[in-house]
Amino acid sequence: MTESESAAERWLSYRKEIKVLDATIRDGGLMNDSKFDDDVVRAVYEANVAAGVDYMEIGYINSQTQFPKKDFGPWRHCREQDLRRIVGDNDTSLKLSAMADAEKSDYETDILPKDQSVLDMIRVACYIHQIPTAIRMVEDAHNKGYETCVNIMAGSTLAERELDEALEMLAETPVNVIYVVDSFGFLYSEQIEALVEKHLAVLKGTGKEVGIHCHNNRQLAFANTIQAIIKGANYLDASFAGLGRAAGNCQLELLLSFLHNPNYHLRPVLACIQEHIEPMREKLMWGYDYPYMVTGIRNEHPRSGMAFNASKDRGDIVKFYDSMIAEE
Repeated sequence: MTESESAAERWLSYRKEIKVLDATIRDGGLMNDSKFDDDVVRAVYEANVAAGVDYMEIGYINSQTQFPKKDFGPWRHCREQDLRRIVGDNDTSLKLSAMADAEKSDYETDILPKDQSVLDMIRVACYIHQIPTAIRMVEDAHNKGYETCVNIMAGSTLAERELDEALEMLAETPVNVIYVVDSFGFLYSEQIEALVEKHLAVLKGTGKEVGIHCHNNRQLAFANTIQAIIKGANYLDASFAGLGRAAGNCQLELLLSFLHNPNYHLRPVLACIQEHIEPMREKLMWGYDYPYMVTGIRNEHPRSGMAFNASKDRGDIVKFYDSMIAEE
């Protein structure tokens, strides 16, 4: 076999270890306080099942004290009765995930033992200074019988020494997957490559996987996800039409059309986007936009761009740019 034939075969095949996780309802809930109607959540669930997606992150499992029910929808808390109202016993191949934020989740009481829940995976989101809390959360979820992930947020801001120490600590825990997370949509492909390689090197021999979660502030979420795949990341986050906080995420429809796994099917995702997701765009206003581009360039949280887009000045992108530059 020639070198060109070998390369062609590699790109026409697929890596069985790859798992796709849909974060539409969880990440998209940051644009509407997790107040999705049941019919939308059910439609996304059914589309994921039909599309052969591996995991669906159905929401957060965070504190009702910090996120009161009067202000937030049920997908900020993922109580069992709400989950089962949508998925029943989830007698499908699709696994269900919920995310617990470090210091924002009453995880010891709110996360039930696995044999009492339809959830399969608990993902812990934390900032670098919250690693000790994240480790306790992982151990709690593992002991209850769940698969576990850690998403270290704001990956573009991490000092190398701090990340090295965090990865070494996490390598000693029962966590299954550790994610590279470009929370601010700042990173380029070379930086994604370096981070994935660092994660893989520290985790070599542990059996743990590396995941990738990208935001789209600079129109690079899909491209950076591809780079992470090439370097060896096997857990891939995406969402329907990219629905997620601010500029949103890697688009699931693009990712499924890129992967060559015959078990993935694009049409159910497109049908759900057409009927349920795109009709929400005008109200939720996610996706690539100039204020989010600016915050991405500046390696900042998009909260200022979100506030600007909700103000009377929306559309005056020069005013937003000038206001951000004036802060320097």
